[in-house]
Amino acid sequence: MDTELRKLGQRARQVARHMRTMGTNTKNEALKAISGTLLDRQGDILDANARDLEAGQKAGLDGHMCERLMLNESRLQGMARDVLSVAALPDPIGVSFDARTLPNGLRISKRRVPIGVIGVIYESRPNVTVDIAVLCLKSGNAAILRGGKEATHSNRALAKAVSAGCEKAGVPGETIQLIRSQDRALVKEMLRANHYIDMIIPRGGAGLHQFAIENATIPVITGGIGICHIFVDQSADPEKAPPIVYNAKVQRPTVCNALDVLLIHSAVADSLLPKIAHALAQAEVELRCGPRAINILKAHPLAKAAGPDDFDTEFLSLVLAVKVVDSLGDALEHIDEHSTQHSDAILTQDYGHAMRFVDAVDSAAVYVNASTRFTDGGQFGLGAEVAISTQRLHARGPMALQELTTYKWVVLGDGQIRA
Repeated sequence: MDTELRKLGQRARQVARHMRTMGTNTKNEALKAISGTLLDRQGDILDANARDLEAGQKAGLDGHMCERLMLNESRLQGMARDVLSVAALPDPIGVSFDARTLPNGLRISKRRVPIGVIGVIYESRPNVTVDIAVLCLKSGNAAILRGGKEATHSNRALAKAVSAGCEKAGVPGETIQLIRSQDRALVKEMLRANHYIDMIIPRGGAGLHQFAIENATIPVITGGIGICHIFVDQSADPEKAPPIVYNAKVQRPTVCNALDVLLIHSAVADSLLPKIAHALAQAEVELRCGPRAINILKAHPLAKAAGPDDFDTEFLSLVLAVKVVDSLGDALEHIDEHSTQHSDAILTQDYGHAMRFVDAVDSAAVYVNASTRFTDGGQFGLGAEVAISTQRLHARGPMALQELTTYKWVVLGDGQIRA
C-alpha cells in the first residue's frame, strides 16, 4: 500500500476512536470555527480556485465542468452558512431507539454510533470537500478524501481551512484528511484499504461508480447520476407546468437533479408542449424530440429529432429529451426502462394518478407538482449531504447526518443468565 495512504489510514483510525466519545458541544464549536475560517481565508481559497479554473480552461475542460468547479464569494459564503446550519441540527450520536424490556428483565435498545472512517472519491466540485467534512465531523466520523485533479488547489485550500477550524476548537485537524497525490493508482488502493476505511462513497460519473463497484473490498454507496423525468399528465395545471419544467431544467443544469427527460400526455401535448418549449427557449434549451413531439414542435428553432441515446443520457447542460405518451401507464413504463432511480416527478391534478405514480416509480425521490431540483440535503432540511444515494440498502436519497451512522445494541441486565 502507498505510504501516504497508509499513514492517513492509521491516523484516521486513531481519530475515529477519539470521535466516538466527543461531545456535541465540542463538535458544534468546531463547525462554527470552520465556518469562520472559510470566510477568513476567502482570498486564499478563491485564488486557489482561480488557478484550477485557469488550468482547466487550458486543458479544454468543458463548460458544465467549469461551472461545477467554480467558486466565488457568494458560493463560499453559502458554504459557510451551510456549515452553521449543520451545527444547528440535532446530533444523532448517542440517540437510543427501539427500546423494550424482555420478559426476563433485560432492557434492550439500539443506540446510534458513527460508522468510523468514511472514504470519499469525488470529482470537480470543491464544495464537496466542506460538505463531507462537516457532516462527518458532526456524525462523529473521520474521513479520508480524494478529490479530482481539476480541483487540486481548491481542495487543498478548503481542507486546510477545515483543519484549522477544527484545531481552533480543540478537535484533531486530522479528523478530515485529503490525499494530496493525484496518482490514479491510489484510487484502487483506497477502494481496498479495508483495514482503515469502513465505507466508500464515490461522487462522479458512471465510470467512477462502476470502477468502485468492481474493485472495492469495502461497502460502496453509489448515486448522484440522475436521468430525471417529469411526466405532464393530462390533468396538469397548464399555468404551473411550464415554470416547473423550466426550473427543473434551467435553474442549474449541470447537477444530478436537473431535468433530462420530459414526458407529456398526448391529450395535452398539442396545447401545452408549445408553451413549455416557448418558456425553455428563453434559456436556449435544445429539445431532442421523439417523432410525435418533433411533429408538434417542427417550427421551433431549437427542436431536433432525438438520437438513439438521448433518452438514456444525463445531459448536465441545456439539452432536454421530449416524448409524447398516451397514458400514465406508458409514462411509468418509459421511466422504469430509462430512469437511474434518482428523482422523477408527475404534474397532475388527479389524486389517483399522483398516488399511482408515487407507488410505481422506484426512485430515491418522487415528486408531485414540484421541480426535481429539490433533491438536495440543504433543501430537505438536512444541512448538507455527502452524496445522493440511488441504492436500496442502508440509505436512499440525500445522505446526511443520520445516514452516516449505524447502531449498536445496548443490553442492560441485573444478573440474568441464559438457561
